Amino acid sequence: MSLTTTHHYDAIVIGSGAAGLAAAIALHRRGVTNIAVITEGLFAGTSINTGSDKQTYYKLSLCGDDSDSPREMAESYFQGGAMHGEMALVEASLSARAFLNLVEAGIPFPQDPYGQFVGYKTDHDPRRRATSIGPYTSREMCKALIRQVEQLDIKVLEKRTVVELLTRKKSVFGAVAIDELSGTWEVFLANSVVFATGGPGGLYKTSVYPLCHTGGIGLALRKGVVAQNLSESQFGLASTKFRWNVSGTFMQAIPRFISTDQDGKSNPCEFLREAFDEVAALGSHVFRKGYEWPFDTRKLPDGSSLIDLLVYRQTEQKGRRVFLDYRENPEGLDLNALDDEARDYLVKSDALFGTPIERLQKMNPAAIALYAKNGIDITREPLEIALCAQHNNGGLASDHWFQSISHEGLFPIGEVNGSHGVARPGGSALNSGQVAALRAADYIAAKRTGAALNEAPNETPPELNETLEQLGTFAMRCTTSATRTWREVRNELQERMSRAGAAIREKGLLTEELAAAVALYQQVEQNGLAAEEAELYEAFRTRDLAFSHVAYLSAILFVANEGVGSRGSGLVLDPQGQSIHPLLGQEWKMLPEEPSYREEVQETFLAEDASIQNRWIKRRPIPESDLWFETAWAKFQRGEHLQ
Repeated sequence: MSLTTTHHYDAIVIGSGAAGLAAAIALHRRGVTNIAVITEGLFAGTSINTGSDKQTYYKLSLCGDDSDSPREMAESYFQGGAMHGEMALVEASLSARAFLNLVEAGIPFPQDPYGQFVGYKTDHDPRRRATSIGPYTSREMCKALIRQVEQLDIKVLEKRTVVELLTRKKSVFGAVAIDELSGTWEVFLANSVVFATGGPGGLYKTSVYPLCHTGGIGLALRKGVVAQNLSESQFGLASTKFRWNVSGTFMQAIPRFISTDQDGKSNPCEFLREAFDEVAALGSHVFRKGYEWPFDTRKLPDGSSLIDLLVYRQTEQKGRRVFLDYRENPEGLDLNALDDEARDYLVKSDALFGTPIERLQKMNPAAIALYAKNGIDITREPLEIALCAQHNNGGLASDHWFQSISHEGLFPIGEVNGSHGVARPGGSALNSGQVAALRAADYIAAKRTGAALNEAPNETPPELNETLEQLGTFAMRCTTSATRTWREVRNELQERMSRAGAAIREKGLLTEELAAAVALYQQVEQNGLAAEEAELYEAFRTRDLAFSHVAYLSAILFVANEGVGSRGSGLVLDPQGQSIHPLLGQEWKMLPEEPSYREEVQETFLAEDASIQNRWIKRRPIPESDLWFETAWAKFQRGEHLQ
């Protein structure tokens, strides 16, 4: 294995999504300029490649006469359950600062003539804290932040795949990466590692994560970094040919749901009709699916999430394909017979008329243009969808400065940080990433600059030599003796996660699949993954995914065995549970949620015997602060706020 020169930095940022870019900018502005962003590509992550009909950014209310405060916003986070109070307060307290930072970067969030930032209610939101610039909110955030990175001349190293974090006992001191173009290896030594690798995009077969994004949480999990709430993910309906969430007006336009045989044409059926006595009720539920988009077990059996299960039943149980058809209304639909909520919305939007595509054109023409730009004309053809993995509310566990609770010097930010609980307000993920970027940069600039990590820069840390030897051994197996390819293994683990670790969960199946997952990872470690030299980095990515899927399945099975029941986007099937709907059959019995577990946070960690273990810890309440100005000012001047 050939190495380039070892690099020394005060801080490195791994990942270049909205959170990672914001962290690099914030570090530079605080005087930490000896930094580098290490990334597979500035245009290769989730932030710049995903969205919805109206991608939401959640922030403190900054409009009208709505009363709001950081404490009230923190309560909205905290009510979702399984979230530590200090994280809720931090994400609320820095919300306005992070949002206005984006405004100054040039993001055109809508304002009224007097400079108020207008908002709307999103899911799990008691105020009107949500805002948006349309389908591409996070993409435009990234593009604006890239411009700032270029203006500040921050070093960005693209086409690098990080294959290992460098650890010394319970601290992180850098990373090793492969240059995807040259195949050479690079070592990055740093006082601080900002870990912004995004969600576990490569874990699921049925997924709305962009194909170019696999995630990197396995890098940390393999090193024993403690995670939390890995079992809490979001799933929702999304298009599959071009991966995109079909939320908001995609549903509020009330398209026709049809399923077909595998050829996509034969035996079309409006399968939702089987579950609703009245077409008006069907239409109203489809409408509500727009703003109740994530699959939510609380919206069963009578709520909009029944639609998710009916789609899943068609695709996974019956082996059919499901499409949204905007060209025709659901058969027999009378818009005037919709319930008051749906009808009033369409009236106020001047869209109580015509076909779904005409209503969508009226309410959100950009949604039609979005698909046209990606080769799908929904004015002429149906749109294939499925129930897809969309977001992980869990991730690595950090303190309120976004430093890992188990490994000093590692700052997980963005979706890879598990700050969210069970039910987060829609759009809060974008706020969380921006807040984390500012918060981590504040701490690194104040606490982790000064003396270089390596007292003798010309000497190689002993831990590095050991790590490089291990990497070289695995690489040799991959290019010489491995029989199973990285593609085969990745496909196997993705199918396993979609089968057992997605929205529908069953303890017996989870037990079987976890055992198979452990065996697969052991095979990978012992035998390697067959890969050409030019794609060796893919073998390392797949190794991390193989470990990750063991950790995630372990966390999901633990929650199921503990009797937590069905909550969030995770429906636990149990013979002793409650029947969901007569149409689904007696095998579809849902174990009700045990609400007391919302007062707990699940932690997943590596035990001394290298096995993955899980435990509960009591979630911490929202902290009280001394807000008397004179004393708070004095503590701030002494640096006590950095504790």
